[in-house]
Amino acid sequence: MSQPMVPAARSRLPLRRRPPVLIATGAARLIATLKPHRIRRVLSVVRRGAAPATTSQALAAREAVVALSARCAGEGCLQRSVATALLCRMRGVWPDWCTGVRTAPFRAHAWVEVDGLPVGEPHRPGAYHRMMVVPVLPQKRLPEEQS
Repeated sequence: MSQPMVPAARSRLPLRRRPPVLIATGAARLIATLKPHRIRRVLSVVRRGAAPATTSQALAAREAVVALSARCAGEGCLQRSVATALLCRMRGVWPDWCTGVRTAPFRAHAWVEVDGLPVGEPHRPGAYHRMMVVPVLPQKRLPEEQS
């Protein structure tokens, strides 16, 4: 028997910070209805040109998404992770977006990572076998930086 996931802690989000979060959660709700290969394709296009996210940037995005969306605060890990990644992208950065499974007990999950560590997740690193990842793209260095 699997343990129910505990809803994430929610806080109030100031009105001025809500519009981009609403856009990210709405878009994530639509994206989450797509087939997995299409989700990966959409997120792969969206991540282009983004710098790597820091843990604090990804955590701030996740907390904003959870504060505004009851669905994302509860069992909606796919929508939450997509919304977090989209909100990060709206801020010019990208975390690694991941989906995976564990076997004992079986459970599928979606989350974001920075430097190989899950951000804001109750599970320990490696608890889920990563099945699909949309990682941050390596930044191209300018010619004067290469010397």
